Amino acid sequence: MRNSARRHIPVIQLSRYTQGTPAEREHFVKTWGDGLIEFGFVTIEDHGVDPELIRRVYGEVEQLFQLPEEAKKRYHLAGGAGAVGYTSFGEEHAKNRKVGDLKEFWHVGRELPEGHPLRAAYSKNFWPAEISGFKEDVLKLFKGLDDAASVMLHALADYFRLPKTTFSDMTVDGQSVLRLIHYPPLKDKFVPGAVRAAEHEDINLITLLCEGTDSGLEILTREGEWLPVDTKKGQIVVDSGDMLSRVTQNVVPATTHRVVNPQKSDATRYSMPFFVHPYPECLLAPLELQGHVAKEPKLP
Repeated sequence: MRNSARRHIPVIQLSRYTQGTPAEREHFVKTWGDGLIEFGFVTIEDHGVDPELIRRVYGEVEQLFQLPEEAKKRYHLAGGAGAVGYTSFGEEHAKNRKVGDLKEFWHVGRELPEGHPLRAAYSKNFWPAEISGFKEDVLKLFKGLDDAASVMLHALADYFRLPKTTFSDMTVDGQSVLRLIHYPPLKDKFVPGAVRAAEHEDINLITLLCEGTDSGLEILTREGEWLPVDTKKGQIVVDSGDMLSRVTQNVVPATTHRVVNPQKSDATRYSMPFFVHPYPECLLAPLELQGHVAKEPKLP
């Protein structure tokens, strides 16, 4: 068994795929695909998403969660986790967990123009009037992450020797969601048996996680060991979800991950995962993958 303490998920530059030499493109594609298959997680640099925009949105997110509770709850949509707008602290909990996660968050969904055939199928976003520039910056970040995800999915199709838009076509006008998360200090909010985000797998195709403001993310390796994963400035950590695992016949896993509680109870953490979803009527049929054999489903 390999020692997880000495292992790291791959770190690669998306610019090598979009602007590199043929050899650099080939290296990116292989490292990207191999990394997803082994870990279900890969770190991407030079991803094309404006780093200043990411940090500006983080500043606005901090303002958002500093609003009084009654103000935030004006943007709460009945239906709980998964709805657009605000979801309060402890409301979401992982499958088979009796206590909620130690976080609050805000969902932003895709906005489609008037007359678009899918517009009625998507919930209308809430925009906090109290935060200047929030809507414009968040929508710009949504688009930047959406565009980067499409390029990554092109590279994944190249890895499996499929038509380039095989995966990205599934996400055109898809139900992708940007989740803005606040993990508050736990000195006054700790709940026995609860963690910031209990172990789970994402259900979507891929998730792009912008550089975090603090550590805590861990993934469960194939050897059954927890491996810390930090997102540093300029990086986006990408993970694969259940839907991608399904269409690749379990060749790409949906890796279990969690966010553990901080060692210092007064630590605050913000994060911004972008969940890439297909469009509502997309058929997630298993694909024939050249040179790859479907793996046994992972153990719980």
